[in-house]
Amino acid sequence: MSKKFLGRGWKFPIEIRGKEGIAEAEYEDSIHQAIWIILSTAKGERVMRPDFGCGIHDLVFENNNASTIGIAKFEVEESLRHWEPRIEVLNIEAFASGKYEEELHIDVSYRVRTTDNRFNLVYPFYLQRGAI
Repeated sequence: MSKKFLGRGWKFPIEIRGKEGIAEAEYEDSIHQAIWIILSTAKGERVMRPDFGCGIHDLVFENNNASTIGIAKFEVEESLRHWEPRIEVLNIEAFASGKYEEELHIDVSYRVRTTDNRFNLVYPFYLQRGAI
C-alpha cells in the first residue's frame, strides 16, 4: 500500500547528503518530525506565523507540580489538534524526571488518521533553562 498521501518534506534537523541534496522525511517519519517541531516551537517564535507552536514554553521556571503538568498536557493537546490534522491525539501523560525534577517527560500517544497506525512520542521539556 502506498503511503504517499501522508506526505514528505525536509528532514529535521536539515541534512545535506552530497549529490542527493537535502535529506527528506517521509510518511509516518514526516508526521513524527512535524509533532516534534510543533512542540519545540514557542508561540511567537516564528515572525511570519506568531500563532504557530506550543504554549508549554511559557512554563519555563514554573514549579514541577500537578498544576504545571495539567497545563503542559492541555497546551500539547491543543497545539497538536490545531497544527497536525493528520493525527488523532489518543492520550497525553506527563511525569517529572531529572535529579531535581526539572524535566517533564511528555508522552504523546497518537493515531495516524488515514492508516490507523498508532505511535507514541516522548518529548522532554525542561522547566529550567540550561538544565540539559
